[in-house]
Amino acid sequence: MNSPRLGRLIGASLGPGDPELITRRAWAALQSGARWLYPVKKAEESSYALGIVERGGLAVPEDAEALVFPMTRDPVALAKAWSRAASRTVELLREGRDLVFLVEGDASTFATFGHLARVVRELAPDVEVETIPGVSSFAAAAAGTGLSLAEEDETFAVIPAAYGVPVVERLLDEFDTLVLLKVKPLLDEILDLLTRRGLLATSCFIEKVGSPEERIVRNVASLAGQKVNYLSLMLVQNPKRVRGELRRGCRKHAPAMASVEG
Repeated sequence: MNSPRLGRLIGASLGPGDPELITRRAWAALQSGARWLYPVKKAEESSYALGIVERGGLAVPEDAEALVFPMTRDPVALAKAWSRAASRTVELLREGRDLVFLVEGDASTFATFGHLARVVRELAPDVEVETIPGVSSFAAAAAGTGLSLAEEDETFAVIPAAYGVPVVERLLDEFDTLVLLKVKPLLDEILDLLTRRGLLATSCFIEKVGSPEERIVRNVASLAGQKVNYLSLMLVQNPKRVRGELRRGCRKHAPAMASVEG
């Protein structure tokens, strides 16, 4: 006897906060009849991803369900949370109905969905997973501030600020623009680095991009000593960066050596 069909697991990227940035494809998935799953940090807590959809005018289905992903570094607590979330997801998929998991930003970029999908596949290898791409927080931040992430042959890197000041400083010399995500814990240290490197004037801070509480701060030095939201990032441009020589066009190959028979 054939096993019952599993539903699909769909990661629907919603963009960073503005519901007008939800793609048509994600919008269609939300209204496809699939059951909604959405992430929360604690049980009974509000969901940032769900709030994006609500601001877009969609009513939350009565059977929408929250999955808890705690904000902790405790590996034991995290493992238990992931196991519970994945087990519940597989349980629902076995009912044969598609599930659409709401993802803030882009589902392939520093998102919960990728990890959830991997654990679900470990429990149910035959499950079909679809990832719907979306607007990342840093792309929306660059557009909203009028800053370019990269032009022509420029380079840019995206890293969590938690890697620390030494790593950030090294990358300043390797990339024209840095996107520093989740700058809250190291904000003052980052500001000290930018002051020392003379890059305060070419940096911009963005908090909760695209949401009704969005805040853009161009005078980043004014943030010293302030508490900022977890959903914050900084765009840092380094126009003083010394670049290496670019090799244009196709590389010429050396002519093949004629074989010599001896």
